Amino acid sequence: MVLAPALLGTQAARAAAGIERLREGTRPMPAITFQDAEGAEKSLADFPGQGLVINLWATWCPPCVAEMPALERLARTLAGDRIPVLPLSSDRGGRAVVEAFYQRIGLTGLGIWLDPRGAAARALGARGLPTTVIVDRQGQERARLEGDAAWDTAPFVAAIRRLVGPAPEPVLRT
Repeated sequence: MVLAPALLGTQAARAAAGIERLREGTRPMPAITFQDAEGAEKSLADFPGQGLVINLWATWCPPCVAEMPALERLARTLAGDRIPVLPLSSDRGGRAVVEAFYQRIGLTGLGIWLDPRGAAARALGARGLPTTVIVDRQGQERARLEGDAAWDTAPFVAAIRRLVGPAPEPVLRT
């Protein structure tokens, strides 16, 4: 019981420090391709009008593993905002490796997205894993963070919503 407040303090400190590592700046996104769980090639064009949180990660990367539950909670929080979280796994074993990892740690709210040859990571200029890139609704990179973070905390959620911009109003047909 005495340990719980200490852990909460550590998480809060990590989250506060994490938001300071978010590097904002607008720049064009490179043309990147990746695969869905079935192996079909996808690109940013498959997500028109949506903001994106692109997370480059691998199951063998301890900081990547540490942030996956927070990314899942972030995905649930942002679902209504049309801001999907795309965790692009660089595991060469593909879907089977990622699926087994998700099952082992109980992730059910994240899609399986694959970058097994690291092409998207290279195109994005990632220097290591994890790297997370925030993309606005016009397809521009707005921010990135190298390393793990507490993505589901209020400062990150607010920053992502601000950077991505509001969801377009639905068109009412008469």
